[in-house]
Amino acid sequence: MSVTPTARVAAAYARIAEADRPEVWITLRPQEDLAGEAGELERRVIAGEELPLAGLLLAVKDNVDVAGLPTTAACPEFAYTATETAAAVQRLVSAGALVLGKTNLDQFATGLVGTRSPYGAVRNALHPELISGGSSSGSAAAVALGIADLAIGTDTAGSGRVPAALHGIVGIKATLGVIPAHGVVPACADYDAVTIFAAELDLAVAAAKLMAGKDTRDPRSREWPADVRLAASTQPRIAIPRPEDLEPLSPAYRAAFTETVAALGLPVTEVDISPLLDAARLLYDGAVVAERYAAVGEFVDKGAPGLDPTVSAIISAAKELDAHAFAQDLDTLAKARTIAKELLADYDGLLLPTTTDHPSIAEVEADPLAINRRLGTYTNFCNLLDLAAVAVPGKPTTDGLPFGVTVVVPAFADQLAVDLAARITGTEPPLFVETGVPLAVFGAHLRGQPLHWQLEGARFAGEITTTDAYRLTALDTTPPKPGLVRHGDGHGAPIHGELFLVSPAALGRFLAELPPPMALTSIDLSDGRAVVGFACSYDAAVAATDITRYGGWVAYLQDR
Repeated sequence: MSVTPTARVAAAYARIAEADRPEVWITLRPQEDLAGEAGELERRVIAGEELPLAGLLLAVKDNVDVAGLPTTAACPEFAYTATETAAAVQRLVSAGALVLGKTNLDQFATGLVGTRSPYGAVRNALHPELISGGSSSGSAAAVALGIADLAIGTDTAGSGRVPAALHGIVGIKATLGVIPAHGVVPACADYDAVTIFAAELDLAVAAAKLMAGKDTRDPRSREWPADVRLAASTQPRIAIPRPEDLEPLSPAYRAAFTETVAALGLPVTEVDISPLLDAARLLYDGAVVAERYAAVGEFVDKGAPGLDPTVSAIISAAKELDAHAFAQDLDTLAKARTIAKELLADYDGLLLPTTTDHPSIAEVEADPLAINRRLGTYTNFCNLLDLAAVAVPGKPTTDGLPFGVTVVVPAFADQLAVDLAARITGTEPPLFVETGVPLAVFGAHLRGQPLHWQLEGARFAGEITTTDAYRLTALDTTPPKPGLVRHGDGHGAPIHGELFLVSPAALGRFLAELPPPMALTSIDLSDGRAVVGFACSYDAAVAATDITRYGGWVAYLQDR
């Protein structure tokens, strides 16, 4: 450990005192409690326990349960003491994260501004006169202030993305259900997602990966499908909105988006996203808002003194909606999902500005509904249409304010969004989806070879060599390909190849469609691993030309 958990805890509380932002927290745990937990973590690490997040500090949005701490959803009268920790939070704690406390939010996670709370409006971490963005306001601010390494948010309309953009940090909103929503006070249960904030993409992905996985306590939780894509294309295809779809942007944000796209240095295609923008309006302006009443409407009807008037009005109004209107909106959304799927089918991702501008707290107080609606222009449709998104910083505005962009992808294409986000941030793309099966290739499926296209969606995992038990032959096939055959330890030579991670479904397709004399079998690698790989039948190899001396297919081709 370069910095011990104990030192991290001490630094965090010093930073809390220095920052003097009490509105960030609803419940802050005593420093002595965390110091004790940090000491125990150090003992566990010294004893050899593997804790990938050992000592990292976690802030948790106060609509997400942590056992022993109150959950308020930013309404004092709603408060209860949680007896069980939310699944996603517990997975981070089990990996060594320390919970600092519970953060402020737009009440009942209803809003994108961060000002709708009796615990105070959360000021932007970088520019206190501006909003923090909501509803996960305190969580994003805790990371941006340098207090927490990680912070849990939730996202129904964009609450895991807008605050990230307004603070210049990373926000990951995975495919609905991939990160279970167990232990979360629902806003719109069918469209709620647990999210993660971090200053850097690799840490955010590491946390999201730990949080992911089905939990039977959440009936809406989901697993990665067998055909999940594991990598963006080598030459990514990126869609961006048409100029007319960018009209809601402020001039400064429009310029920053243009600069961000140009800096990416990749071809982009303008597409019509108006069907997505139309669907976005259903979240608050349609009957779907009835889900908010179903979540906390009966409590709101009691008129508790701590209710935010804007939030109360939104939720109470949903009580009067007709069931047939709700059914009609569900039908509209089903059609919109089909449109979105067709729109994104030809691209690795859709790159959007995360939000439209950065208003001040005073502006929001003067016009809370219109500004909130505007901020969700490019986020509200995402969960309604079952899309995943990764929000990262883009180029700052000319006046030095943070500007954020979001990569939007279809459900379960989260790894593509991460890969494209890494290109935007100029970092190595971290692995989010770990369900891939290693597949060793030695010939026509190598990068640059004629059948490599069949590995579209697979992830390159490095160059490999076999043990010296294998011989390589040149088969008489179209296209030309080699045949790898095991002859026994010391009876061959190390053969060069490449390793890819492929989805279970892709591996099954390879097996089902392999032409003779090819086969899939276990291959022993020089590093001691045994992986599935391409080989050929013994009789075909005997009849072919032995090229073992070249040590690999590419070297043989270069010598022809």
